[in-house]
Amino acid sequence: MSSIHSDSIKNIHKLSIAPMMDCTDKHFRMIMRKISSKALLYTEMIVAKSLFHTDKKEKFLDFNNEEHPISIQFGGDNPKILKEAARIAQDWGYDEINFNVGCPSPRVCSGNFGASLMKDPLTVAKCIESLKNNCNLPVTIKHRIGVDNDDSFVNLNKFVRIIANAGADRFTVHARKAILKGLNPKQNRTIPPLNYDLVKKLKKSNPELLIEINGGFTNIDESLKALNDFDGVMIGRSVYKHPLRWSEIDQKVYGINTEPKSASNIIFSLIPYIDEHLTNGGKSWDICKHLINLVEGIPKAKIWRNQISNKSIDKKLDIEYLLKETKKLEEMGY
Repeated sequence: MSSIHSDSIKNIHKLSIAPMMDCTDKHFRMIMRKISSKALLYTEMIVAKSLFHTDKKEKFLDFNNEEHPISIQFGGDNPKILKEAARIAQDWGYDEINFNVGCPSPRVCSGNFGASLMKDPLTVAKCIESLKNNCNLPVTIKHRIGVDNDDSFVNLNKFVRIIANAGADRFTVHARKAILKGLNPKQNRTIPPLNYDLVKKLKKSNPELLIEINGGFTNIDESLKALNDFDGVMIGRSVYKHPLRWSEIDQKVYGINTEPKSASNIIFSLIPYIDEHLTNGGKSWDICKHLINLVEGIPKAKIWRNQISNKSIDKKLDIEYLLKETKKLEEMGY
């Protein structure tokens, strides 16, 4: 699997699908790749040291060749461990490495990584340097606008300048601060207010840096508008819960002249992949828990989702049944 040369980083990050725990596994990424051939995909966050405490690295690292371009996201705070993680990521065939300094999970922060690391920019800089010096891949960073009461522009800009000097290739900024005490991860995605203006100021103050905006985008038109101010847009929960609303990414964002995908188009195109997964002993629910989100806003959508879900959970779903139910969608024009 060949990697994308770093010079092309601007060509792959106009729109990206955020790393989301328990969501962006390789099956969801395959669904998204059928929706868009260009959007940058991410793994779930991988704790770097976990790679050295397992004999089954493929559990964390495996992806399908069709998923390119794909970025692997690491969490950690130990430059020595990240050094080895960088080498592994490059050998495994990833296109870039992303470093997580934005996750507000108490479990993550108690390990001194994720959003809590924003309080220690010098450690973050050492981590970025370690990643950069031990692979030929672009190394990017995902972070918040601040943590707790430390959310001034001065501190944000200082953080970004330190990390830029360490060699970070792109900054993905979630335009909310993280509140580490008092809010859970779900609340941290919605309660701290979005502050796009602060990130705009960051970009204007650092025009030479690649700055991608994240947080609160619910459709392509919002994303296109944001691209007037930023180098890229990262979308998260909206694309996971409502993937078909993003079916025109290639056309509207990348200018590719192709027909928008329908739910039945996408499912039919995934049949060989699903069949192979089942043949190799995989569970249908592994894929169908993501697949059902494709079907919404149409007559009897809930019934269709429930039928597929129940069959999958009961381990009674086979390819023949899925084809039959997808044919019904096609006949209705979906």
